Amino acid sequence: MKKLVLPAMLLLTSICTFAKTKEKDKVMNPLLTNWSTPYQTPPFELFKPEHFVPAFKDIIERSKKQVDKIVASKDEPTFENTVVALERGGEELEKVANVFFNLNSAETSPELQAVAREVAPMLSDFSNDINLNAGLFAKVKKVYDNRSRLKLTPEQGMLLEKTFKGFVRSGANLDPKSKERYREITKQLSELSLQFEENLLAETNGFVLNITNEADLAGIPESIREMAKSIAQSKNMEGWAFDLSMPSFVSFMKYAENRDLREKLFRAYNMRGFQKNKYDNQEILIKTANLRLEEAKLLGYNTYADFVLEERMAQSPAKVNGLLTQLLNASVPAGKKEVEEVTAFAKESGANFEIQRWDWAFYSEKLKDKKYSVNDELIRPYFPLEKVREGVFALVNKLYGITFKSNASIPVYNKDVEAYEVFDKDGKFLSVLFMDYFPRASKSGGAWMTNYRSQFKENGKDVRPVVSLVFNFTKPTETRPALLNFNELETFLHEFGHGLHGMFANSTYSSLSGTNVYRDFVELPSQIMENWAVEKEFLDMFAGHYQTGEKIPQELVNKIKESANFQAGYVSLRQLSFGLLDMAWHSQASAYNGSVVDFERAATKATDILPAVDGTAISPAFAHIFSGGYAAGYYGYKWAEVLDADAYSLFKKKGIFDAKTAQSFRENILSKGGTEHPMKLYIKFRGQEPSIDALLERSGLKN
Repeated sequence: MKKLVLPAMLLLTSICTFAKTKEKDKVMNPLLTNWSTPYQTPPFELFKPEHFVPAFKDIIERSKKQVDKIVASKDEPTFENTVVALERGGEELEKVANVFFNLNSAETSPELQAVAREVAPMLSDFSNDINLNAGLFAKVKKVYDNRSRLKLTPEQGMLLEKTFKGFVRSGANLDPKSKERYREITKQLSELSLQFEENLLAETNGFVLNITNEADLAGIPESIREMAKSIAQSKNMEGWAFDLSMPSFVSFMKYAENRDLREKLFRAYNMRGFQKNKYDNQEILIKTANLRLEEAKLLGYNTYADFVLEERMAQSPAKVNGLLTQLLNASVPAGKKEVEEVTAFAKESGANFEIQRWDWAFYSEKLKDKKYSVNDELIRPYFPLEKVREGVFALVNKLYGITFKSNASIPVYNKDVEAYEVFDKDGKFLSVLFMDYFPRASKSGGAWMTNYRSQFKENGKDVRPVVSLVFNFTKPTETRPALLNFNELETFLHEFGHGLHGMFANSTYSSLSGTNVYRDFVELPSQIMENWAVEKEFLDMFAGHYQTGEKIPQELVNKIKESANFQAGYVSLRQLSFGLLDMAWHSQASAYNGSVVDFERAATKATDILPAVDGTAISPAFAHIFSGGYAAGYYGYKWAEVLDADAYSLFKKKGIFDAKTAQSFRENILSKGGTEHPMKLYIKFRGQEPSIDALLERSGLKN
């Protein structure tokens, strides 16, 4: 997933800063200096929490004065002196905000979290000061109304349209009383988003399953035991420890024979934000959903989903629900058969109980091993992180000709982060790339791509991006390197696809660059990369045993491919349940103040093929929609699956390493950003609109 850096309200329009920083402030605050690091990357070691609030205040103060000058100017408003001025003016604020919000997600601390709580409403107020400035909007509107006579390029036309719509969708046409209420709503939403994420991180870090009796580790492979021992040692505990980070949690659920402990860990993970303690997220998420609804109604929409989807490929809730229903109808029969199969297998294995959600991964893994003779522990030795990284580098070199060079002189924010220079096939510098691999208490869960600097062009110079990929992979132990499972390989490829979208950016304007595209289009570059994970020709390029160097056996590669669609129905239904839940929260036409559990069970009922678990809930930990940028947009993963399956079918037809097809994908998708409507870009690449058939066929769900 692409991780949002700025609070959502700041993404609605660019901000202005023109005045030069005072010399004395430059000396005192490293955030306000011109960085002398390689490629002007952030000098992380110089930044302290106390630097951020003064830096934001300084930039905002100077920016307001410059906006006042624009509004007071007697010059006729033009595309350059108004729209481009707004676009270019946000560079200093974006520079500081990117550093701050990225650190708050990947390397946070109580001090940074306190800064975030102070800064969020400050930035919300400033964003509203811009968006609700009647004089400024009048100038933008005048340029917009004259657009047919301006002879703009397609990219300039898109910037003008997005700037104008950004003002309108941020309340510029509201009456004074409604504008004030809009200000209050956006400020509250920014604060609630931060609190939701802080609570979730605290709940995730707050639980540890400490095991001191080795008998309780029955079924758990040695590599996972080593990881658990390492976690215990890091927490000054005896024995072994399992936490709620994905490598630890998922491994225990797959392998632990102790059913009671599986249930305990499952409940801990699925009760995050739902324990009626100081970290409870129920009230926060209900307030968030209701405030979003109120915001949408203020702006003239029936629901928040109507508001959001107006600026998406899907365009309307009806189209989203139509896609979800179509996929649901294809997935339910398969999912039910898979439950029957796992249930029968569990009974054959001696289970004398109804299969519960904490049993699913355990028996599914054993069934998969029985059917295909393949499991994570067979695969892991061939996927050491270093080799996977080399393999992904080799893949994109084969497709696009780009190369990567490690550079230890580029500052990083944590010792585990690696920095690379990326060069194009002609040897020109393309991007800086950070990669941050392992879980830690200061990092949010999941995986994401983000920018410390987006690409743009100014005064004849192409300013290249600084891209960051953040993961939570299985950590190395005292005796083993980091060995990835197959899902982690897919995650690496997924986020690298987002990274390519950022690294190949070739736009004039930052706000249209790279991943600044419709939310239901942004997952195409990432999800298409996952297709190579099951291709023998790709795996043969890098997969070798970490101890012997032996190439991954052909038989194992075949089994990986054969098992690719194992439980495709269940996997599809799980993803659809998230999409349906998101749409339900954001399709309300009236405020909701009832039970979170009742609401979500009604929303996901059609996808439920396993018994519900009392005391657990999805919504209080659903960070994508309550503290990220996927509200009324989680369906985008399934939408983009349709796109990526259809797009990859062209690679399958032409050759999975076909340079001509890759170049077309780069030119028409990866480099264009948001400069044109995504469907136009897709058709330029594919020659036709996407069809759902390729996805159903790839997933084995077509019939």
